[in-house]
Amino acid sequence: MKRKHISAAVVMAMFCGGAYAQSGTNSPYSQYGLGILSDQTAGFNRGMNGLGLGFHEHNQINFSNPASYSALDSLTFIFDAGLSGQLTNFKEGGNKKNAQNADFEYVVAGFRAFKHVGVSFGLIPFTNVGYSYSLTQKVGDDNNTVATNSYSGNGGIHQVYLGVGWQPVRGLSVGVNGSYIYGEYTKTVVNSYSDGYANSLTKNYMADVRSYKVDFGLQYTARLTKKDQLTLGLTYGLGHKIGGKPTMEIISNNAQTGVADTTRFPKVGQADLELELPTTYGAGLMYDHNNAIKVGLDYTLQKWGSVKTPFYETSGATMNDYSMKAGFYKDRHKFTLGAEICPQEYGMRFLQRVHYRAGVSYATPYYIINGQDGPKEMSASIGFGFPIVNKWNNRSILNISCQWVQQTAKNYITDNTFRINVGLTFNERWFAKWKVK
Repeated sequence: MKRKHISAAVVMAMFCGGAYAQSGTNSPYSQYGLGILSDQTAGFNRGMNGLGLGFHEHNQINFSNPASYSALDSLTFIFDAGLSGQLTNFKEGGNKKNAQNADFEYVVAGFRAFKHVGVSFGLIPFTNVGYSYSLTQKVGDDNNTVATNSYSGNGGIHQVYLGVGWQPVRGLSVGVNGSYIYGEYTKTVVNSYSDGYANSLTKNYMADVRSYKVDFGLQYTARLTKKDQLTLGLTYGLGHKIGGKPTMEIISNNAQTGVADTTRFPKVGQADLELELPTTYGAGLMYDHNNAIKVGLDYTLQKWGSVKTPFYETSGATMNDYSMKAGFYKDRHKFTLGAEICPQEYGMRFLQRVHYRAGVSYATPYYIINGQDGPKEMSASIGFGFPIVNKWNNRSILNISCQWVQQTAKNYITDNTFRINVGLTFNERWFAKWKVK
């Protein structure tokens, strides 16, 4: 898609009111690339702003590193579901606009299948597309004609996964997530004029993804002292073509006759275009003191720079050509620092069993807008894990976190998002044998 400036976009007659639960975003930045990349983390990770590559919790499902499944408790079945609500403020120059959004985030489950073997499966988001805004300007010598460019889009890609983690020797775990990714998006640009004489032009960009995704994980824990240990977590995500058959159609509507002329790309006889996933590398360290204080650092590299994207050429030797082009993506780097404190996981007092969490992150953009880097991302969160204790269950946890995310790029919109994440982890003792006396 041709890269358009988002400048002045806060005059947006913007954002359809209410929440758009299918997309999970209202950001104009979601029109680029595959959309806004989702935080693929569970409720407990989000309190630490997504930290998790080195975490292997016995009572939480950490799908950011499948090697962690080997640490799941035996005799229990864990079910985790999460949702979020957010308020985003868009600002450019002296203009501001607010938008609200809510989304059902994820649902996952896990259990110990065999000794040292854990299994997890679930549904999580991958990318989100959702925006609607317009830009207007006066054209012509008399300045009485107004040109309006309207931009809208919706959709996204979802991920269903099945993963297994295995601990072959003490301290070392390996794992893999095999996923089916699916979803579609539509992005539309409409160019119209107020005088009623000029032709209006509509461009529709569409794709429908049905493919696979494979992610590998490894964790190694070194015992430093009786109470201290350090875990190294590594992940690798396979980069490959995911199809999607991205298409484009240009609809020119004659203002005088009302006749519409439609041109579709790729043209008849041309091969289908294919979207791509980048190769992804992750590394994390987690220091654990007596299972009460945990501090970690994660780094993730997504090799978007080698990925092509569908692009409509409007000039040069390949004018009016819609094909896969390089140069619109760049490698994405993300750093996350976080910590969790739980004074006594099985303490007698309620406050002793609460998990206190915090984290910060910085991420570089993965796409380029008009030859300039897209928005960098800074974020921070605080969170709590409240134990649910009653006569039937004392292992389930309510995870609540507050998160601030800022996307900013020179000469473009700055958006600040304030998000509340809520996740409920049910930890039920399903596999215990009943004894009758």
